[in-house]
Amino acid sequence: MSVQTVYTVTGMTCGHCASSVTEELTEIEGVTDVAVDLASGAVTVTSTTALEREDVVSAVTEAGYQVTA
Repeated sequence: MSVQTVYTVTGMTCGHCASSVTEELTEIEGVTDVAVDLASGAVTVTSTTALEREDVVSAVTEAGYQVTA
């Protein structure tokens, strides 16, 4: 079973931004896929179990961006 959660991330403007966010999020235990839509700021995270929101916010912050939703 996998869980998909969509977060809104602000500040991403290019492929490098998306790569930074993806890299940090894939380091969270259980994350199997990360899909970034630069136009909308939507980041879809697929994981084996539900993730703690704090872990996701921390990873995005580490990449230099903010989770707004």
